[in-house]
Amino acid sequence: MHIIQEEIGPPIFSAVPVSKGDDSHVIFTIAPLPPGYGVTLGNAMRRALLSSLPGAAITSVRISGVQHEYSTLKGVRESVMDINLNLKQIKFRKFSKDPEVVKLSAKGPKTIKAKDLEVSSDIEILDPDAEILTLEKGGQIDMDITVEKGVGYSPAADRNKKQNEPGLIHIDAIFSPVERVRFEVESSRVGQRTNLDKLILDVKTSGSLTAEEAVQFASQLLKSYYEYFGSAEKIVEQEFIADFSRAGAQGISEDDSAPVKESYTPIEILNFSPRTLNALINAGVGSIEQLTKCTEASLANFRGFGAKALDEVNSTLAERGLALSDDSMDV
Repeated sequence: MHIIQEEIGPPIFSAVPVSKGDDSHVIFTIAPLPPGYGVTLGNAMRRALLSSLPGAAITSVRISGVQHEYSTLKGVRESVMDINLNLKQIKFRKFSKDPEVVKLSAKGPKTIKAKDLEVSSDIEILDPDAEILTLEKGGQIDMDITVEKGVGYSPAADRNKKQNEPGLIHIDAIFSPVERVRFEVESSRVGQRTNLDKLILDVKTSGSLTAEEAVQFASQLLKSYYEYFGSAEKIVEQEFIADFSRAGAQGISEDDSAPVKESYTPIEILNFSPRTLNALINAGVGSIEQLTKCTEASLANFRGFGAKALDEVNSTLAERGLALSDDSMDV
């Protein structure tokens, strides 16, 4: 991470569903980030989410008595082109990569919906009430529909060149399970720094993947490419890469005989609970240096600072190799 993170602390990642119980639409937040990193991370994640996630879609259809997509069927209200457009809108979850043929046979009068498709256990229909076509009295239809799992966008023209069979109608397939991605970058503040970034990522999927799974996949994909640019064994200018263990080590390795150098490390990087953090700030303790000069007795006198807050402070400081001042040294 950027060396600035040593001063402001590691970024905090949170995920909040837009609607309770709906894991397909989630707003992710990550902050604080160095200046400019909000756009850098947000744009990369958005492009990967929209273009590179696997999903399922209908790629071709064969209708009994139909030779091309410009045909019409007796007893069927919609044209073949309209039927194909309706098929493109159906959302699937497919568990294996192999193509599968789904059958549809029906007689009218009836409105045919996605739930009328005869699917195996390998395919799940996510919107069963999606309408496909309407059969009038005496109308009948028999269809073979191919469902495949893939990535990105696959135009029908490309597949038609490879597999040009009479009566087989190829359909433009949009495999991506991500329906919408939007990101915003807001200002964030830690201590005296007011130019930091806060990235807000709004992700909505079709339901074949949860929003968190989509973000996880996109981040792993980007990581696999970035690893080509560097090696974990070869670290260039290591002192300019954030190492959070150094922040605590610096506080205990200074020579006591050396002149005291005033420093200010914002207390926010310790990630205290809001109640504990507010109690310390209200009492005028705004930095780690000020906190380590306090004793347990002095902290107990702060308004709103109880035993739980004291335990939290002691454990958090211990993780960084720091501690409160000794009560016996308090004059």
